[in-house]
Amino acid sequence: MSLPAPISSRRGRQAVDLAWEVTKLNCRSPITINAELIAAYQAASSPHSLRALASDIEAFDHWCRRNGRVTSPATPETVADYLDARAGQGAKPASLGRYKASIAKIHQLLDIKDPTQAELVKLRLRAIRREKGSTQAQARPLRFKGPVRNVERDAPRGLNVRGLLEACADDLPGLRNRALLSVAYDTGLRASELVAVEVEHIVDAIDPEARLLTISRSKGDQEGKGATAFLSPRSVRAIAAWTAAADIEEGPLFRRVQVRRYKARAAVKGRRIETISGRESWDLRKTLPKSAVPARTEYDVGEGALHPGSIGPIWRAMIRRAFDKGALSDLTADDLAQLLKGVSAHSTRVGLNQDLFASGEDLAGIMDALRWKSPRMPLAYNRNLAAEQGAAGRLIAKIG
Repeated sequence: MSLPAPISSRRGRQAVDLAWEVTKLNCRSPITINAELIAAYQAASSPHSLRALASDIEAFDHWCRRNGRVTSPATPETVADYLDARAGQGAKPASLGRYKASIAKIHQLLDIKDPTQAELVKLRLRAIRREKGSTQAQARPLRFKGPVRNVERDAPRGLNVRGLLEACADDLPGLRNRALLSVAYDTGLRASELVAVEVEHIVDAIDPEARLLTISRSKGDQEGKGATAFLSPRSVRAIAAWTAAADIEEGPLFRRVQVRRYKARAAVKGRRIETISGRESWDLRKTLPKSAVPARTEYDVGEGALHPGSIGPIWRAMIRRAFDKGALSDLTADDLAQLLKGVSAHSTRVGLNQDLFASGEDLAGIMDALRWKSPRMPLAYNRNLAAEQGAAGRLIAKIG
């Protein structure tokens, strides 16, 4: 059964009025909305979290209406059947866990008994995880030199950040993309954090050729305690080239660039007035010659920041360009098609994480560099490298 397009994809970055969304639910009887509680929750939550909650609840409400169920208060049977239906449509266990949490949250905000705590829901979700497995698909890493063992001495190979940076054009989109990718790799920022970078966030470092980036807010820091990331001289040079060309002195650093391309026009000879027909005589400009016009390209740099959803497509476009330019010479067209399937906005964060691990950094250092509070994700990202460089991998490499 088809579900509506997620609310977040239709509204983009518009603010979500959660109280209004709640009034549209299919309820069995009138429900009193605690406006103060909902307002407090909205103030304490990020816009992304609010859009995700509203999208999840809208999808659940749509399913309930289509199947003759009540959205609020929902029964454990309804929630369990809904999770089964979404699993049947291909939803991953991690997504099902989010749907369950969203249903729980909306019932909590309405001060209604939470149906997701019922044993039926827990067992049904456990059965789905047992059947499908709970491993999350990992974004394909964008490592600086690609899949190398020694990040310092080995030559770049495969899909690598260095090749993408070298293949960038020197026009405005190319300058922006070079700075964008370089900063993304240096800092491991998530897409929403990357597009939130402003010129004012870049401050001096002890190294005169490097800079520091102040991160005012992130996924793991919703209260805005702040963090700092290092920007390499490579990134500083790329930022300087981009901001100078785009005339950016303040505000969002990474902005949309609209490109307009005009075809060349050949010269046109003037016409004698007696050759102009009566129907054309109202416009005597047609008697004038026209000079040839060369092809040209014009750019408009926007005032606002890029949308987080644009980062993944930008990475994939850069990879295709680098391949076409021969910067990824050891990849075939089939390799490229396969690699592109896994590339997302998160690829630079995964790539930096793996390069830190390959260079010998310990877990505490990696967690600090990428601002993780839990070791779960960095360990998951490094699972394959850990197997290859672990005790068994080292022994087998020695004995052949």
